[in-house]
Amino acid sequence: MTQSAALAGAFDELADSYDHRHHEEIARALIAWVAPGAGDQVADVACGAGAVALQLARSRPETAHPVLAVDVSPGMVEVGRARAAGLVPDAAIDWRVADAVPLPVADRSLDVVLCASSLHFLGCRAPADWRRALRPGGRVGFTLPLATHFRPSERFSGHVARDVPLPRTAQEASVWAAECGFTEAESRVLVLGTRRVVVTSAREPGGR
Repeated sequence: MTQSAALAGAFDELADSYDHRHHEEIARALIAWVAPGAGDQVADVACGAGAVALQLARSRPETAHPVLAVDVSPGMVEVGRARAAGLVPDAAIDWRVADAVPLPVADRSLDVVLCASSLHFLGCRAPADWRRALRPGGRVGFTLPLATHFRPSERFSGHVARDVPLPRTAQEASVWAAECGFTEAESRVLVLGTRRVVVTSAREPGGR
């Protein structure tokens, strides 16, 4: 079994009991931190049950580009579709069951890439692919669990990428984003009960 297939299976099993409230709070904070424009082409990477895609689609005009929502787990995408039904037009979200890396988009075709609660499973290849997909001056927003508060379950601990350093502070997350090639990185720590999440926004060099 490939790593992607194993991860998809793990999240398929979790789909029916997913903590939507927790992930919706993270999505809300991430969207506010990055503030995508109404006309932006946006991808929700490793979208899970679509917390980011759904919140963003609900806030955009019907004429906006569909939000691309990509996840390797068919179960998660199915839950996302069901949650979106009746809340947003069918065309508002482009759901895809696919590997999140590489994104199924052309080079330099996106204005914004958002990734909530998933980067620590994707590894460093993800930000490299985001740079491929983003237009010059495009923006990226991602979250990572704070290292001091991260306690993955046994089911998921083996899937955590070893090449993504979990930050101990917001500043560490910004420094890592810069090391990945992004500019104007800004981060903050989001407190959610006993959990701590670092929310980061940055920009692909060039453009404006």
